Amino acid sequence: MDGELTVGASLSLIGGAWSWPVHGLRHPPTTHTTGWYLWTGELSDADDFFLPWHLSHVLERLPLLGRVLESPPGSRFVVAPGYEDVWHDPSLSDV
Repeated sequence: MDGELTVGASLSLIGGAWSWPVHGLRHPPTTHTTGWYLWTGELSDADDFFLPWHLSHVLERLPLLGRVLESPPGSRFVVAPGYEDVWHDPSLSDV
């Protein structure tokens, strides 16, 4: 996956003041985005909860996510050191 593509990431994740686990869900990608949304803590529906962040920066900070971020659209995950749960959610393909 191209590291210049962006993900939607929570400010807590971008700012570095985060803790495990990291959650993710993937919608179909677009021209400039991977379709991934990543967060820690409680998910919010606030308009400014997700900010664009280059995939390369995500992988620099969280190399543990590299493998799960290769999952196809419609995927969800929860990852922490020593724990990984990845599953398919068909509702994510319908955006």
